Amino acid sequence: MTPAEALAKEAREKGVTPLQALMERGRARATLTMLGPSFVAAIAYVDPGNFATNIAGGARYGYMLLWVVLAANLVAMLIQYLSAKLGIATDRDLPELFRARHARWASTGMWLQAEVVAMATDIAEFIGAALGLNLLFHVPLLPAGAITGVIAFALLGLEQVGFRQFELAITGLLGVIFLGFLYELLRIGPSTSGMAHGLVPHLDGPDSVYLAVGIIGATVMPHAVYLHSALTSKRMPMQGIAERRRVLRFERLDIVLALGLAGAINMAMLAVAAKLFFHKGLPGVDTIQGAHHELGRIAGGGAALVFAVALLASGVSSSSVGTYAGQVVMAGFVNLRLPLVLRRLVTMAPALIVLGVGASPTSALVLSQVVLSFGIPFALVPLVRMTSSRDVMGVLVNRRLTTAAAWAVAALIVALNVFLLLRQAGV
Repeated sequence: MTPAEALAKEAREKGVTPLQALMERGRARATLTMLGPSFVAAIAYVDPGNFATNIAGGARYGYMLLWVVLAANLVAMLIQYLSAKLGIATDRDLPELFRARHARWASTGMWLQAEVVAMATDIAEFIGAALGLNLLFHVPLLPAGAITGVIAFALLGLEQVGFRQFELAITGLLGVIFLGFLYELLRIGPSTSGMAHGLVPHLDGPDSVYLAVGIIGATVMPHAVYLHSALTSKRMPMQGIAERRRVLRFERLDIVLALGLAGAINMAMLAVAAKLFFHKGLPGVDTIQGAHHELGRIAGGGAALVFAVALLASGVSSSSVGTYAGQVVMAGFVNLRLPLVLRRLVTMAPALIVLGVGASPTSALVLSQVVLSFGIPFALVPLVRMTSSRDVMGVLVNRRLTTAAAWAVAALIVALNVFLLLRQAGV
């Protein structure tokens, strides 16, 4: 019997709702039980694409882009909160609601762009995990990519046993990444004054803007926006607005803890790269392999080992979460369900091709994050529209200030993407 089934049985025996039965176990236990959805979503915010963009940012510009990482994380908190609230208020996820309220051609188009974004996501995740295996055990990249697929299948298998087991496994891997970069931070000791200066907003030319867009693409993940609404929509049966408000309060705490942890990891990545590479006159060390090598040379083998382990944990966990999100997207937009194994095989194909042809892993990672940034408005605009609609949300509709902030975020991201398009076109 899964924990959810046990709770439902307990509620029936006591003649109360499942949430009431949970609260009767004590507030601390209830809080721990309700934590989880945001930790699954948060793994998307520390995937290997973040390693690539944060290392590149720190190596080329020092602490200068630290404010971009912080701002992107605050934006992520707002976006994930809206997504979680949508699921709690409606018992449905964002793709399902979009399909219910729009024509079939619109839903199909949304599904197709989401699949392109999913493939870009898989490129980042598979390459990262393959690099981790290569750095740890010297496994060639293509076989390492295949091994990554096997590990991802094993993690996804936990979801068949019970989603709580999947949540705990992903949370554990997030903890591994956090502890890894906490070690790196303490071992290397970035400049406190440099980090403080990096939190003051400023950029240095078009190249820094390109990298800033990549950081945003690596931090605000479209598939995590779709996924979070699904994670909260059916996790806890709720009756009445009072229970929905209580679950939403739990989810706010979940988001602050999980996304705060992810933000700390990202900032630590960039700060470590700034201290080791930029301030030692090594701005060209902007690849993951180069970072690993220089970590070992400058900070010792332990630092290099911890870095590779964190990279592997990031790749396999984010790959599993990405596959689950892809299932949510396909089922929601076009009401089509594929076995997870088949879906995993299809979406991992582009990543294996990149590994097979010998493309630069770090360049592919950074480019994939820029592609992801173009998918953000397609997830964000419908999310803001729906959470701002009283017809959809009822009394949990966004406040005016929240709606204004969300639209400002969407406009900023679209503007950055237009700038990037013009730059790439040579305009």
